[in-house]
Amino acid sequence: TMLVGARREKSPALPIHVHTHDTAGTGVASMLAAAEAGADVVDVCTDAMAGLTSQPSIGALIGSTQGTSLDTGLDMPKILTLNNYWEQTRGLYSPFESGIKSGSADVYVHEMPGGQYTNLKFQAFSNGLGSEWDKIKAAYATANRVLGDIVKVTPSSKVVGDLAQFLVANDLDEVSVVENAETLSFPTSVVEYFQGYIGQPAGGFPEPLRSRVLKGKDNGYTTRPGSEIPDQDLTELRDGIMRKHASKLITWRDTLSAAMYPTVFDDYVRKLNLHGPLTTLPTKAFLVGLEIDEECEVELRAGVKASIKLKAIGELLPSGTRDVFFEMNGIPRVVEIEDKTDDGATKKTLLASRERSDPADIGSVGAPMAGEVVEVLVTSGEIVEAGAPLVVLSAMKMETTVSAPCDGPIRHVGVVAGDGCRAGDLLVAIKADGV
Repeated sequence: TMLVGARREKSPALPIHVHTHDTAGTGVASMLAAAEAGADVVDVCTDAMAGLTSQPSIGALIGSTQGTSLDTGLDMPKILTLNNYWEQTRGLYSPFESGIKSGSADVYVHEMPGGQYTNLKFQAFSNGLGSEWDKIKAAYATANRVLGDIVKVTPSSKVVGDLAQFLVANDLDEVSVVENAETLSFPTSVVEYFQGYIGQPAGGFPEPLRSRVLKGKDNGYTTRPGSEIPDQDLTELRDGIMRKHASKLITWRDTLSAAMYPTVFDDYVRKLNLHGPLTTLPTKAFLVGLEIDEECEVELRAGVKASIKLKAIGELLPSGTRDVFFEMNGIPRVVEIEDKTDDGATKKTLLASRERSDPADIGSVGAPMAGEVVEVLVTSGEIVEAGAPLVVLSAMKMETTVSAPCDGPIRHVGVVAGDGCRAGDLLVAIKADGV
């Protein structure tokens, strides 16, 4: 009320649009208060999708304002008709629900945006930190203070979330993370935040943390990054993408995607080439797969459809794959598919046998958290200096560049690109100078 009221008083003609999430359960009350204070527009959500970390309920807001000066004039029965559709649609996506059952007022403590809350919870479980969720929420507040109590919206909220998981995975607190910053391999998003990649925070970067995180690294930007980025020749970029991916089907939309998110776009094209246009699959078949003898139709292009029926799934093979038997337009087919469940055990076996780092040896560089090796930047015998990048790890959208903790030659590289690893698994062994 104070914020919206003050803004309205200062700018009577300015359109005010308020957006919130309902994490604490106060969303409807907040939107009513904002409207009474002078907001022109408030964001709500169809009832079937509303509440918790989503937006407040449109039905509740319409009902609360009927017959008042704030009456929306919307037809409740028509709104509820739309809601029936979304109730059914949500059922299809139920396997991907976050499991959150009720509101949580601790958002007032950790200040985690509602849109990030469910994503970060899923990310934490995927990174092996599911049992530490309460610690991650507390660490989120800690990370926010360490970073300078920043405004938390995409992408700055991701920086805070990545640092929170890093703190929990490495058993760090507000003091120790600053004290040990020069020897820690922070997530890439945190390093780039201190390099000014997403701008300059109000009040400047916190010191001495920034200087310690960036020791031996490029200090990055001191102004708005967009003002220093050179012009991009989009025609040249498009031609380069066509050559790189051997495709003439690169659109201007693809080109813009590649300009803004080059790594993500390359990964998208690789997966598209591997799996084909999965958007043609029926939603249920894509999300949960087919049952034995279940059939679905796929429209390959206008007027051309294919009928697919799953017939059987073979036994788990020593390679961690299974033969999948199906019919395509009545013709029997079989493909060998990697079993990515726990039963597959392929990666599980590799992880269990991977060499572990020695915490007592400064040159024994372990993975700071579970993830997949994206790139190995050194080779055996190469001489590196403290702070030199060794390995790039990725875990659920969070990249971390692991740096050398000391000077010396590389004795052994324990991973290759594509390997999965747990926290503490040996990545690189360095013969520390003087040891």
